[in-house]
Amino acid sequence: MGTKLPILELRSSPHMHTPLDVATIMRHVVYALLPLCGFAIYAFGLSALLLIITVAASALLTEHAAQRLSGKATSLRDGSALITGLVLALTLPPGLPLWMGAVAGFIAIALGKVMFGGLGHNVFNPALVGRAFVQVAFPVAITTWHPAFAPQRFSTLIDGSLTLPFLQPATDAVSGATPLGLFKFEHQNSNALDLFLGLHNGTLGETSTLLIVVCGGYLALRGFLNWRIPVAVLLGAALSAGLFHLYSSQTYPDPGFTLCSGGLMLGAWFMATDPVGAPVTPAAIWWFGLLIGAITVVIRLFGALPEGIMYAILLANALAPMLDQLTQPRVYGHPRRPR
Repeated sequence: MGTKLPILELRSSPHMHTPLDVATIMRHVVYALLPLCGFAIYAFGLSALLLIITVAASALLTEHAAQRLSGKATSLRDGSALITGLVLALTLPPGLPLWMGAVAGFIAIALGKVMFGGLGHNVFNPALVGRAFVQVAFPVAITTWHPAFAPQRFSTLIDGSLTLPFLQPATDAVSGATPLGLFKFEHQNSNALDLFLGLHNGTLGETSTLLIVVCGGYLALRGFLNWRIPVAVLLGAALSAGLFHLYSSQTYPDPGFTLCSGGLMLGAWFMATDPVGAPVTPAAIWWFGLLIGAITVVIRLFGALPEGIMYAILLANALAPMLDQLTQPRVYGHPRRPR
């Protein structure tokens, strides 16, 4: 009897190198976002909890309805719609009316994801598409801030949370500005430790810098995000802020304030790292992150709004294909292409 020859399988790309699938990766991203949501609820109470639930539910229902209407099998189990809802909720102020949060979740999935063809085809970060829409549609509500750690936060809702659609939200008499707003419009500095620990007003995601780094670092260590992107974003922001601070320390904030204030940390670790909207070549990844950091600082210092991370990431998403094209590595055995 002859020896049985081994079977050689030939398959076309893409080739799977690990047993990880989309659902597994997304599940770990949800795990990393849960501590941030928990801290937001601890800081702002019931209003934060209801807003997170509302935005996430809106994103999930919109995804399910869109797939049913198109005749596709539901893909809610992959977790991508839930991540969009959680990240979007973290970019919103705690007192935002719940119906506006539902609109934001709908827009994030419908316009930011489904319109481009679904998961893997969206050009822009879907959560930021929803955030940009409510920024334009509801400018007053989206820039109304409330103090963190209010004594009655677990027994009462923030004024305006239950405002009915198309009615003017009530404004709490103790509403306060964010650290970025205080510095930009009133030239007031904030306590560095409070910024680092997240003990200040702001969106639900303007939380502990330490907590965001720990949760984002977990994803980086597990290989679920490219660590070069957040490092490049923070490096670009620190270098840009440092140059302006050296020019005039009385006018422009120092790099430490820039890194720990606003939504820069959340954007660097959980939004800029979206693999669909980010470039793929090694050089383009660094330019992508540096560009986001620098644009964020420029918008903060010279724009009409105190925060610029959202627009910086959306602009970088649009430039990502061009960055890939300009930084294509040389093919082995071929001369380098002329620029």
